[in-house]
Amino acid sequence: MMYVDDIRAFVPRTEAEAADKAQILDYVNRFPDTILTRENTIAHITASGFVISRDGRWVLMAHHNIYKVWAWTGGHADGEGDLLAVALREAREETGAGHIVPLSTAIASVEILPVWGHVKRGKYVCAHQHLNVSYLLTADREGPLTVREGENTGVAWLPTERLLEWTNEWQMDGVYGKLLERGRELLGA
Repeated sequence: MMYVDDIRAFVPRTEAEAADKAQILDYVNRFPDTILTRENTIAHITASGFVISRDGRWVLMAHHNIYKVWAWTGGHADGEGDLLAVALREAREETGAGHIVPLSTAIASVEILPVWGHVKRGKYVCAHQHLNVSYLLTADREGPLTVREGENTGVAWLPTERLLEWTNEWQMDGVYGKLLERGRELLGA
């Protein structure tokens, strides 16, 4: 169970991350057979990629259909234990950018994210929690970007100095802010 070792190895930098890490590991222990799948309708593992340009001045975001906001990329583990691979796959699929690579292979942050009940593909999905691990990814700004129909309505490089104006999702401001700071640290930007 590689993902469990990776979560255990993550060193929280904030009280919130320490609490979320402990809760995620508790869920993993309670639901070892379903925590990586959507079969667990209470909470399940997801992986996100925060894609920052090599100069640290831009972040690649997608305009998601369900919540109608500019947001990072990511998705459900769906049984996959290599969460970095999940984050990379989702980033590439949701943006069309094939040149995305890890800035680091280590988990950059952990967070428990509430998901409100919603309709997806004509079916109601009840409220639940995403036990999310985030990775810092990087890419060159050159190259094509494509919308993933059914998932998002736009893909763009957004300027970091105005990122929170674009994302307009107050509950994610702290997550995006810390990931931007940590990405810039790794880039030396």
